[in-house]
Amino acid sequence: MGEASSSSWPSWGAAAAAYDYERDPRWAEYRASSAVPPHLFTDPYVRAHLQHKFYRRFVDPDFPVEGMSSTASTQPSASSGGASTSAGENARPPDPVGFVGTNSAGLARSRLSLQLDQRSLHFSVNAWVLIVALIGIFPLAPRSLQYKGYRLSLLGTTCTTGYALFAFYRIPRAGNLQAVRAWCHLVTSSKDFIPFMYCLMFVTSKLHLKLALVPVICWALEHVARFLRRHFTSSPLYRTYLEQPCTWVEVNMTAVHFLRSNAEILLGFLLILSLFSRQRNAMQTFMYWQLLKLMYHSPFTAGYHRAIWLKIGRTINPYIHRYTPFLHDPINAGMRWWFR
Repeated sequence: MGEASSSSWPSWGAAAAAYDYERDPRWAEYRASSAVPPHLFTDPYVRAHLQHKFYRRFVDPDFPVEGMSSTASTQPSASSGGASTSAGENARPPDPVGFVGTNSAGLARSRLSLQLDQRSLHFSVNAWVLIVALIGIFPLAPRSLQYKGYRLSLLGTTCTTGYALFAFYRIPRAGNLQAVRAWCHLVTSSKDFIPFMYCLMFVTSKLHLKLALVPVICWALEHVARFLRRHFTSSPLYRTYLEQPCTWVEVNMTAVHFLRSNAEILLGFLLILSLFSRQRNAMQTFMYWQLLKLMYHSPFTAGYHRAIWLKIGRTINPYIHRYTPFLHDPINAGMRWWFR
């Protein structure tokens, strides 16, 4: 990507610049399906712009992509066209190249404005989810209001993450089993699949566990703080009231992720205890532990979950070896399923 990306992107774009696109099998398909002509793809600025769009679609949906300027996309093409003409090769004339570059720049601007509107709508829904989730978990609120806030926050997160999954992956184009498997693998390995399944499980359940709102609040807080810091830095209202809280969230994001992971793991044990109550749901408990297994292996949550499970193992293993050695075989069987 080189100088084209470093001159127009801030420091938080280093992750997109360091991403290995050539080893990702989706990059070749995405490049082939794009409307960028091959002679324009040799321009480092055009290549960087396409890579940033790929990074936002498949890696980080919140990664912003700037529009392309028509001059930056046409001048290298014209010079390359002149060089190929002087060499006697069969090349396209510069005027159609400039026309294509201008059209692609206009299309990029229109897509950028549409994507910004989608991100603004996503931010509005997340801000609403954050407010109703705080109402649902607030102990002094009326019980009926807490229940409504609990349901609405889970439903809002389910809708936003479900729409994000549909917008990025749509439905498989081919109807064969191989295409469906590849599509399912892409969806389950995405960033929004875990919160979608998490909220879908609890919004359809009869259990009312306030602890389930902690991950919802963390997800909404992360999205809201990131959006405010990127798009409202010039607002006096943001500078007066919201800059310090958003900065605190950005600085302590690791602590927020650990808080969310602790709540997710604790919910798994609470669901096991709920099997001994009247509101037991064995299917939901089994599906949630399948989701915890996915969180343990997913690259977006594996670091936090593995650290917590390692700490849990170091704490309880000495007591199991000393007082309940008969649990060794069931625990080993569970670990084989967990690491499968």
